[in-house]
Amino acid sequence: MPAIRERVVASLLNASPELAQRLAQDLGMTLPAPLPKALETPVAPEVDQSPALSLMARPGDGGIRTRKVAVLVAQGVEGASLQKLVSALVAEGAVPRLVGARLGTCIGAGGEKFAVDATMENSPGFLFDALVLPDGPQAVEALDADAHTLEFLRDQYWHCKTILALGASSALLAEAQIPMTLPDGSADPGLILADAAGVDGAIAAFIAAVGGPRHFGRENDPPRAP
Repeated sequence: MPAIRERVVASLLNASPELAQRLAQDLGMTLPAPLPKALETPVAPEVDQSPALSLMARPGDGGIRTRKVAVLVAQGVEGASLQKLVSALVAEGAVPRLVGARLGTCIGAGGEKFAVDATMENSPGFLFDALVLPDGPQAVEALDADAHTLEFLRDQYWHCKTILALGASSALLAEAQIPMTLPDGSADPGLILADAAGVDGAIAAFIAAVGGPRHFGRENDPPRAP
């Protein structure tokens, strides 16, 4: 209700005028007068800063144990790099999930068989801690033709998750119009690209990035339209 929104903004003016101004703008309303204060002389807070309330105060041990990693797959996926990646993730205690357009068996370019255990419809991108885009021109073409792929990729990007693009799948980043740098122009440490020769190093870099905090340097308001 408009009256409730006005009271919330009016109350917020006593705590953070900048935030109140921004909220009023987002709500499409004129900035109201501040509500009367309960005390004319504010009492100093008992706690200036609480590490317990900070996401950065407990960064973890750098491991990826229990992290859910989405690995997009489609027919014709490059099997050797995919198997190497999955083995490395499992060895670190992560939970890789092969995600495709539908459940069933996916046949790799070399005849490998992969069991797809989640779909982009029943397991959207923001549910995962990180994303891997596979190599293989045929698989990339199939993924590119599915609008769910681009939505999945954008969800991962704007939720500041780590993304690994192997070989031909870098085309999916371009198709989704994913910025290759942070808003300040610096390199994005959460976007890792690798060709066939650099798979081993890319997997190691990916595991290290997933073990760290999310890549909040991507955040801007409003997000850039893809």
